[in-house]
Amino acid sequence: MSFKDRTVMLTGAAGNLGQALAAAFAQQGARLVLLGRQTDAMRIIFGEEGPDRLYLATDLLDAQQVSAAFNAAVHRFARVDVLCNLAGGFRMGPAVHQTEDSTWDFLEDINVRTMLNMVRAVVPHMIECGGGKIVNVGAFAAQRGVAAMGAYCAAKSSVVRLTESMAAELREKHINVNCVLPTIMDTPENRAAMPDADPARWVAPKDLANVIVFLASPAARAIHGVALPVTGLS
Repeated sequence: MSFKDRTVMLTGAAGNLGQALAAAFAQQGARLVLLGRQTDAMRIIFGEEGPDRLYLATDLLDAQQVSAAFNAAVHRFARVDVLCNLAGGFRMGPAVHQTEDSTWDFLEDINVRTMLNMVRAVVPHMIECGGGKIVNVGAFAAQRGVAAMGAYCAAKSSVVRLTESMAAELREKHINVNCVLPTIMDTPENRAAMPDADPARWVAPKDLANVIVFLASPAARAIHGVALPVTGLS
């Protein structure tokens, strides 16, 4: 599980999962490229940059900014071995026929287009380097439609289908593409939004991070196109 001399690129690094995953990869010796909205926020969370850590403020919906961030990562560390697409978002809605275009666009952009911009930048490099690992974050709700969550379910379902397609396209290039499907994550925001729920039944960011680290490791070299449910302790 060692990631010594491997470069891991994370989107959504300042979020709860991003923080847990960055810590997990750092513990295994990885060099980290952390993408977020503001480098100042990442310095507050992670401390100052160092020889094995690079912070990049990036609008993931801007393909030119994504390309610039990727080029900066390669300039610093020569290669990117692992890409983890964590950036995403959730929004409840009314019934499908009442959901406004703005909600469809928001959920498609934040969950799907951010991932597409990243893989467009990184995959050609991984092919040139002879391989790599990509782990995307879907959602347990991607497996079937749920009332008042149609747009969200559709967006996260797109993440799963694209993961499967990329896995089929890239396995012969020695690139593993997989995704995780967490249920509700145990975050301060979710605890505040659902004060009567039992967070012990939710997924701890650290536990989800451990699953992602496994999928990004050489131990998972035989796994392609999996959509792995991660549903917590209970």
